Amino acid sequence: MLAWSIEHALQCPEIDQVIVSTDSEQYASIAESFGADVPFIRPADLSGDVSTDFEVFQHALLQLAKRDYVPDLIVHLRPTTPLRNIADISKMINLLSQNEDWDSVRSVVKAPETPFKMWLIQDGKLKPAATLPELKEPYNSPRQILPETYLQNASIDVTRYRTIMDLNSMTGSRIGAYIMDNFVDIDEAKDLVGALRLDFSKCANEVFCFDIDGVIAHISPNNDYSIASPNLSNIARVNRLYDQGNQIILFTARGSKTGIDWTETTRNQMLSWGVKHHELRLGKPAADYYVDDRAIELSQLINWNI
Repeated sequence: MLAWSIEHALQCPEIDQVIVSTDSEQYASIAESFGADVPFIRPADLSGDVSTDFEVFQHALLQLAKRDYVPDLIVHLRPTTPLRNIADISKMINLLSQNEDWDSVRSVVKAPETPFKMWLIQDGKLKPAATLPELKEPYNSPRQILPETYLQNASIDVTRYRTIMDLNSMTGSRIGAYIMDNFVDIDEAKDLVGALRLDFSKCANEVFCFDIDGVIAHISPNNDYSIASPNLSNIARVNRLYDQGNQIILFTARGSKTGIDWTETTRNQMLSWGVKHHELRLGKPAADYYVDDRAIELSQLINWNI
């Protein structure tokens, strides 16, 4: 994972120095073998589980200053995010360069859940985790009227030297937004296996079988598929896989519970929604749970790097 982030930095034309901060001689050797500089070993008291990014970067910049190197911008590429596009790094660097009043730029993704319906528990009572001045009780408001929220995805941060050294912050208060589609964060070995399965950007000549309702279409109330609505973002991902030369099979349990033949309705929906596919199969049995050794969760589909 360390090597991937180093390679991303080396391939970015706007980055002129690639530095790895580590307390490990072993990791230092690995980093150097992949082309990074390791001009110092980080002390143990800045390498614990609760050590902050700010402490690490402040220490690194102080060490670099002793070597007469003071960068204008600092790009933070965490090894725990092995999948990222080099173009995104360049765009974020240029974005901060063009907005001189910004302190930093941070990559984010749309939050899967709204924080306005989340709670803290204090003394056994619920307290809203997030409030809105314009709404008295956002947690009792329809989700549709709540503002879109974003989650930092820990992929790329770009910040100014002065933000860290003068403002004593990794971001400052004027933080530019760079919206991404994917969120990949590696904490355990099993996460890495899952993440590598998500990078389908060069995938071709594979067979993909997609469920319709809940993936291609939003869930229809009371199994009334005549009112189904398309999930446009997922359809775009399916179409990109199709365009890359993969075989797309659409599979659905429509009618298995209701006894209604939804074939014509489904065919017309796939046509009108522009879903590219090779086959449409009805007849999948309705079930509460499906077990499949090749299954990919919907959350993984959303994070696909395609």
